[in-house]
Amino acid sequence: MSRIGTKPIEIPDNATVTIDGGGFDVSSQGKSLHVDIHPKVSVLQEGNMVIVKRSSDDKFSKSLHGLTRSLIKNAVEGVTVGFKKDLEINGVGYRAQVESDKVILKLGYSHDIEYKIPEGIEFEVKKNIISISGIDKQQVGQVAAEIREYRKPEPYKGKGIKYVGEKIIRKVGKAVKSATTGA
Repeated sequence: MSRIGTKPIEIPDNATVTIDGGGFDVSSQGKSLHVDIHPKVSVLQEGNMVIVKRSSDDKFSKSLHGLTRSLIKNAVEGVTVGFKKDLEINGVGYRAQVESDKVILKLGYSHDIEYKIPEGIEFEVKKNIISISGIDKQQVGQVAAEIREYRKPEPYKGKGIKYVGEKIIRKVGKAVKSATTGA
């Protein structure tokens, strides 16, 4: 039995839910998300709770059970609270700035990197911290991963873009041997 799939999802008072045959829609404060529902899984609403059930006990249905419940929970949390990822830029001369619909990154290359901001994502830059926020958890994580990919943190000096709170395992630099002469 799926431990995640059997837990009910509580719907906050400020959110409205619509369940039809192939989808789950949730909206709140002018924001809305849609989650596609596989035919092997059914979604029921009982009061302010949403329950996900599967049609059979085969392996595929079991895997869809927990997945569907997680996607619905993330959609509800996204439209009511939202998701946020913070990136930290480390390095001399490394910086970022937001200009209308793009982020300009200066990461030590011979050119600046322009990243076009996708629909539904908001950027905020304070000093060396880039905050990425939005209602879709998958999209926020994907954008953060793409930004980080431009200059991953290197293990010797720690320069690059890392998630806030991420530990970079540092390596010791090359050891210098002393020149000794034989007698």
